[in-house]
Amino acid sequence: KEHCGNSKQGTAQLGSSRTGDVGEVCMRLLPIASQRLWLLLPCVLVCLAETALARSAGADSDSGKAGGIRWGVMSASAALLAQMLLDRQSRCEQDGAANTDEALTWREDEGLSKLVPLHPSPRSAEGQSKLASYTMAQVAARNTSSELWVAIDGYVYDLTRFVLKHPGGALPIMNMAGKDCTDVFANYHPARVYKTMLPAYLIGQVSDYQLYPHVAEFRAIRQELLRRGLFETDLRFYAKLGAFLAFLFCTALWLTLSCSSTVAHAAGAAVMGIFWQQLAGVGHDLGHSGVSHRFKLDHLVGSTVGNALMGISTGWWKQNHNTHHVVCNSVENDPDIQHMPILAVSNRVFERPYWSSYYSKWVQLDAASKFLVGHQHILFYPLMMVARFNLYAQSWIMVLSKQQMHYRKTEAAALTLYAAWVLALALSLPTWGQTAMWLLVSHATAGLLHVQIVISHWAMETYHGHAYNDETDEWFITQLKTTMNVATPPLLDWVHIGLQFQIEHHLFPRLPRHNLRKARELVRPLCAKHGIHYHEPSFWQANVETLRALRSAAFAARESGHPICRMVRVF
Repeated sequence: KEHCGNSKQGTAQLGSSRTGDVGEVCMRLLPIASQRLWLLLPCVLVCLAETALARSAGADSDSGKAGGIRWGVMSASAALLAQMLLDRQSRCEQDGAANTDEALTWREDEGLSKLVPLHPSPRSAEGQSKLASYTMAQVAARNTSSELWVAIDGYVYDLTRFVLKHPGGALPIMNMAGKDCTDVFANYHPARVYKTMLPAYLIGQVSDYQLYPHVAEFRAIRQELLRRGLFETDLRFYAKLGAFLAFLFCTALWLTLSCSSTVAHAAGAAVMGIFWQQLAGVGHDLGHSGVSHRFKLDHLVGSTVGNALMGISTGWWKQNHNTHHVVCNSVENDPDIQHMPILAVSNRVFERPYWSSYYSKWVQLDAASKFLVGHQHILFYPLMMVARFNLYAQSWIMVLSKQQMHYRKTEAAALTLYAAWVLALALSLPTWGQTAMWLLVSHATAGLLHVQIVISHWAMETYHGHAYNDETDEWFITQLKTTMNVATPPLLDWVHIGLQFQIEHHLFPRLPRHNLRKARELVRPLCAKHGIHYHEPSFWQANVETLRALRSAAFAARESGHPICRMVRVF
């Protein structure tokens, strides 16, 4: 049972609602309606245009086309109405007791906040007295797969025999070898892992553990979010989102299959692109176990429903994305900025050859990449329009490889189903030209997603090697240096699918999307207090900054010595 305010206030609110204040109800429904109304209007306009064309051609009002038009309008209207009816007051926050015991800490398990012991107990009673003492320098020296130690909450763990068994893949652990993993571990693992798995690898304590003041306060924010129960998912949010996604998908199918004009088919392709962009937000949430907060359940839903509707492997995405979060904007280790020979987000990427720990290959600037990178700021948006095809390729490479992967056969079947229905839909159009147009328009529209992803990081700081060495690049500072938010009014939060709060998402990856704005209210003042830069430009300014970064790197590539790159500077 949850409470909001005192019982008298709740009774007064209930009494007020019984008086039937229609004006107040309408004002509450208006914001959610206006958020989706702009998507409904183009569909209705296309319907009216099709009706006019059918009548001008003498078509029977009871023809299949007219019936399809009516079905489309009704389904779109029903979906919008569902959004309104499902829009109730957000879940009341919990008011957990303040934790005054230093031996306890708030953690979450399946989204539910729990007060648990800060340190796990050794396997045996005598284990506590036998814990050895190590310095952080000694921990840092064990940073290879043959001997891998980490520190968590001032305790030392030997993960050497666990690296290849890690459900999230070996790379996240390898990239944190020899480091203080307290915050990255807390933000990616539920409470039960501390209790059931960590004790088996506990070998000692850190004798010179340092807790920096700003780190203590960032951890206090996480504790406050947990105390208030904000890691628990409000499933009504996903009920509304599911209705909206059904509206987009059905509308795209109707415009493509039930209408005959090229304009309607193009509109159907565009709506399908918007559907893919919006669905990617759910896929992102599932990938972080941010919906049910159960690793297997969220992963399985992503690998079946997500793959079949999106065409992008959840297993590939999780391996790529988990690594990205841990080593955000590391030249040698972050796959999200390793796009040579086509793109380089900074001159650091090509200032010297480097070994990619993710792709296991050497990367350097050759003649072809010099030319492409030298014009990347011109190619940026065209590339984003077709970037989805690269994700298809990466997904199949992962599925067909011998890499560790969950639900491989399930993903292969779902990806095949996706390819089948998309091609069938495109080939159902009357001409090859319309088929090609549908594929290009749908994927170009979905390219908005790729723009939203890259602007969060590409204009921010990059670095060589590994972070998390001292006070200047520990977990929180590194995420803030390499990540930006996008200033967004609440009315447009749905457009950005949670990517507008990338700072808070990188600091607290398992926090549900609908609570990121509340986390922002705590993070931003703390950054100001400690003089830490908190970058939050508008969407348009973020695009400008990204283009400037790409242009700067492009000019650096042109000056790298190859004659082809010394062409007349355009743009």
